[in-house]
Amino acid sequence: MKIALADTDAARQACFDIRRAVFIEEQQIPEAEEWDADDATCLHYLAGDGAGTARVIPRGDTAKIGRVAVMKAHRGTGLGARIMQTLMEDAKARGFTAAELESQVYAIAFYERLGFVAEGPDYDDGSGILHRLMRAKL
Repeated sequence: MKIALADTDAARQACFDIRRAVFIEEQQIPEAEEWDADDATCLHYLAGDGAGTARVIPRGDTAKIGRVAVMKAHRGTGLGARIMQTLMEDAKARGFTAAELESQVYAIAFYERLGFVAEGPDYDDGSGILHRLMRAKL
């Protein structure tokens, strides 16, 4: 399955549709917490025609990865790891030297397998779900 930069309006809309299904509908995250100003300027990535998504926000030499979501029908297939590997390879090629993300606590082990290290205490990011900051060198 192809994972690529969502560089058209239709591809970005597919990313938003995945986030709505996974975060707002499935995880019951308040809609006001899901959408932010970074959506207009970050790099959105799309897997297939709507199987998964993630975004990268440039923060100096760090790529802040977020909104990693895989549709139910594609979970357990390795797609989430492939999305992350694609983002990290692309971030490195763009000159970023580090990546960070705010992992939902249940997903920490997933990101650790990709080279991320958890830092600091758990916190609620406003969604009602506990998160922890994680970082990796690229």
